[in-house]
Amino acid sequence: MIYLDNAATSYPKPPEVIDAVRNAMENIGGNPGRGGHAGALAGGKIIENCREKAAEYLGAEKPEQVVFCFNCTDALNTAIRGTLHEGDEVIVSHAEHNAVMRPLMGYHDAGKITLRILPPEANGLLSPDTVRAAINGKTALCILCHASNVTGILQPAREIAAVCHAQGVPLLLDAAQTAGTEDIAAVNADMIALPGHKGLLGPMGTGLLCLRHGMLPRPLREGGTGSVSESLRQPAMLPDRYESGTANLPGIAGLNAGLDFVMRHGSAIREYEHTLASRLRNGLKNIHGVTVYGADHAPQTAVISFNVGTMESGEAADALNRQNIALRGGLHCAPSIHAWLGTTQNGAVRASIGPFNTEQDIDALLLAVQHLSQT
Repeated sequence: MIYLDNAATSYPKPPEVIDAVRNAMENIGGNPGRGGHAGALAGGKIIENCREKAAEYLGAEKPEQVVFCFNCTDALNTAIRGTLHEGDEVIVSHAEHNAVMRPLMGYHDAGKITLRILPPEANGLLSPDTVRAAINGKTALCILCHASNVTGILQPAREIAAVCHAQGVPLLLDAAQTAGTEDIAAVNADMIALPGHKGLLGPMGTGLLCLRHGMLPRPLREGGTGSVSESLRQPAMLPDRYESGTANLPGIAGLNAGLDFVMRHGSAIREYEHTLASRLRNGLKNIHGVTVYGADHAPQTAVISFNVGTMESGEAADALNRQNIALRGGLHCAPSIHAWLGTTQNGAVRASIGPFNTEQDIDALLLAVQHLSQT
């Protein structure tokens, strides 16, 4: 199988990630933080090692500012639901994923918040000036999808963060498509939500929320933390405030190994993926009848969406899958950007490149799309 669906989850995983998951399941018998025996202590050491590594990667001042979550959606919900109050206004980009839009629309429909979706420039970029003009006295939060999971367009997040900070508004960065390849620490966002299973190459069921600049959202879940067990109230200290229940030790062990891999090879991964993405993007543009979405003059990640003539995107993706090429067709849980692209009816076929793809993979996809365009 030629796997080109890394925007959904990365595959294959580095061998050391698989080994770390297996070691946690085979050799560590214990629940971290729930005992003083060797297994529980060994598990706790893995978790704290991963937390320290993630803090370094994300530019957190202290490891406890990094919270383990089930996935990026869980991290986003924690940040959103824990920060907003009735009467607040929220500003977002046009490219937000449903992991952001659905909780916000729930509050909006209930009349609890005001939601403003900011329009992009013609090239798909959200201008910092547009953000500056949108902020007012009721603006409680700005949420920014760092890079679209449909077009790959990379937003000027660092400049937008500076605008938000100058106006006293916190920025929540959705780094679902940029963790592992872009310098998300340099954005200087107040909160960063990211998955462990995509660019960080860890297992599914892992995610992180980094809380910087004194951010302290209300916890989404409460329960046992293995700490302050004499109290019936949720601990206020980090990270226990957010980590109720048994940790996903095998997943976090794998994420720890994935972080190791990414921190060793990060810039090389980015350059390699961008080289392959350029090869694919240029090749698709040379196929008659194929429409490639995005912008030629905007920075982009290694995510490319396209359509073949008037063919429905799911049909095209199925046809390519029959040729053993795995990618995705549809609306990609981001209806607002499809409305902007004009692809709400047909969706788009998305190819997303990972560090283990090859030039041969790209050329095989181009040949298959060429044949599909002629049918």
